[in-house]
Amino acid sequence: MNQIDELKNLIRSFAQQRNWEQFHSPKNLAMAITGEAGELAAEFQWLTADEAANLQTLPIEEIELEIADVAIYLIRLCDVLNIELSEAVHKKLLINEKRFPVAKQQH
Repeated sequence: MNQIDELKNLIRSFAQQRNWEQFHSPKNLAMAITGEAGELAAEFQWLTADEAANLQTLPIEEIELEIADVAIYLIRLCDVLNIELSEAVHKKLLINEKRFPVAKQQH
């Protein structure tokens, strides 16, 4: 079992133990991802590009938690839709390789 599958099982169990599966429709989970992504973006909202690039001044713990929230809902959505996240990512990377080929270097 890979790490994504382990997380998927933990997240599913967490939802089942709280009887939250009734709320985990694909629509609701997609909306939750959007909300959590907004909270992640808010951590950077008023920073300049230089401030956002300076890891020493970023609220890393808060950013880490927002990233986790996005990931939890994304993994849960994949579970509900029976989508293998790692397979979907690999498939999309192959598509992107064709859409955005590496530029040939001129000598």
